[in-house]
Amino acid sequence: MTATGTPARRPAKSEHLRRHLLGLLSTRLSPHDRLPTERSLAEEFSLSRLTVRRVLDQLEQEGHVYRVQGSGTFVSEPRIAKSMELTSFSEDMRSRGRRPGSLHVTSERVPAGAEIGYALRISPSAEVLHVRRVRTADDEPMCLENSYFPSELIPGDLVLTLHGSLYAELATRGITLHRAEQTIRATVLDPADAEALQAPPFSPAFLVQRTAYDARGRAIERGESLYRGDRYFYQLTIYRDSPAATS
Repeated sequence: MTATGTPARRPAKSEHLRRHLLGLLSTRLSPHDRLPTERSLAEEFSLSRLTVRRVLDQLEQEGHVYRVQGSGTFVSEPRIAKSMELTSFSEDMRSRGRRPGSLHVTSERVPAGAEIGYALRISPSAEVLHVRRVRTADDEPMCLENSYFPSELIPGDLVLTLHGSLYAELATRGITLHRAEQTIRATVLDPADAEALQAPPFSPAFLVQRTAYDARGRAIERGESLYRGDRYFYQLTIYRDSPAATS
């Protein structure tokens, strides 16, 4: 009974199943372990397979599980929260107790082109340094980074190790970032990017585009990063300037 004397409403069977599965995920199962089949869950909880499927759909949308066609439902890797501070991938991972790294690092000097040139406020024909990396956390692929810098700011060779921080390397050259303009949008991984990130083709992802500036207002970096949607999410803190008028 509730405090008002009315009978307490029992949770629906589907909610009971959801709580049961979340308990399994947090206490007994590890990432990439397989969950019980839809059929066995339907029998155990006296539910239709359609109801079980809807519960699993919800867990998948929330990032708790993922499905492999013909194989079943599996536990997802924990997602990493990203705040809105101007930090590097390496700084993000270390602040969360994860080990940052890279699977591949390539760099080349190429013409900026119209889009990159516009972002960096240079001519499309001007040369930029393009650095491409597959970033990892504890050796798991998380992000495909493409960073572009005006060549005149970084003369000579840029030496990056698999576990090095790009921003730390820039700091040794007297280049520090002060602010950035950033956009985030939902997308899917094309087959080539999915292969680089060891994810299924057309998996959900975040495309993060950033232009970073130094304290003098010079455009230093244009970054385009693809984050696996099953391993990353963005966390915002939002404030109200003043209470809205009430009627």
